[in-house]
Amino acid sequence: MGTPDFAVETLKTLVENKVNVVAVITAPDKPAGRGQKLRETPVKKYAVEQGIPVLQPTRLKSPDFLEELASYKADLQVVVAFRMLPEMVWNMPTKGTFNLHGSLLPQYRGAAPINWAIINGEKETGVTTFFIEKEIDTGHIMFSEKLPIREDMSAGELHDEMMVLGANLVLKTVRAIEADDYPQIPQSELFNSEDELKPAPKIFKETCEIDWSKETESLYNLIRGLSPYPAAWTTLQEKTLKIYQTQKLNEKPEGDLVDSSLTEVISNGKDLLAFKTADGWLGITELQLEGKRRMTTEEFLRGFRF
Repeated sequence: MGTPDFAVETLKTLVENKVNVVAVITAPDKPAGRGQKLRETPVKKYAVEQGIPVLQPTRLKSPDFLEELASYKADLQVVVAFRMLPEMVWNMPTKGTFNLHGSLLPQYRGAAPINWAIINGEKETGVTTFFIEKEIDTGHIMFSEKLPIREDMSAGELHDEMMVLGANLVLKTVRAIEADDYPQIPQSELFNSEDELKPAPKIFKETCEIDWSKETESLYNLIRGLSPYPAAWTTLQEKTLKIYQTQKLNEKPEGDLVDSSLTEVISNGKDLLAFKTADGWLGITELQLEGKRRMTTEEFLRGFRF
């Protein structure tokens, strides 16, 4: 059960290692683009190529879907980047349903663990497989694998590394369940009441707005933690500016003040665009002005006049 590219890597790994995938459940096709043509999910595209039956329920409690799902008599269900399942679905297989989560549980339970680990300046994260229970992301843990977060790593780069690591962890988990030899560690054993559990809630547009009154390090992490999607944003001369990549500057750069509506913005008109923070400056290196494509600051300044 999965939808985006992140889930395709796992499905591919299972198929290539001769795991008997009897069916795939993914989101319904959605209209996209200017022509509003129906677009298939990445998981569906791969499953169709492999000749695997695909189910695309709009309602997971629909009697027709439940009947069809039961007809496959699956021993085990594997969930990677899908949606919340009702108990009648996750409780169906004889060996249960497990999920791959993009954090070292119990930390970063929720919809956006990759983003929040970087936003919070973590140096390490990982992937975890656990059995699904009623409360989201709280089930007994089977396996986890750690992954370092580099100082300049974006959410997109972490996503891609985690995608491969997670696929291999799912295969390991499937083999262990097949052999009936796997741990089940209650998450309560992995933290005590003094520990702070950091959540990973869904990210909204307002989460992505840059508050320039915050410190440089915090904003540097926010921007890379939201890059490339959904992207941190601010305004520049009354236009929305998405920012994908920055560098921390040790001192005030040389240039002209070009905007002061939200904070001081300095540019030399060639290759420098820097925003004042609470304790320093952030130089912008990759950005996208509304109505334009993503580009480097140098490319942007060739065509933009303050």
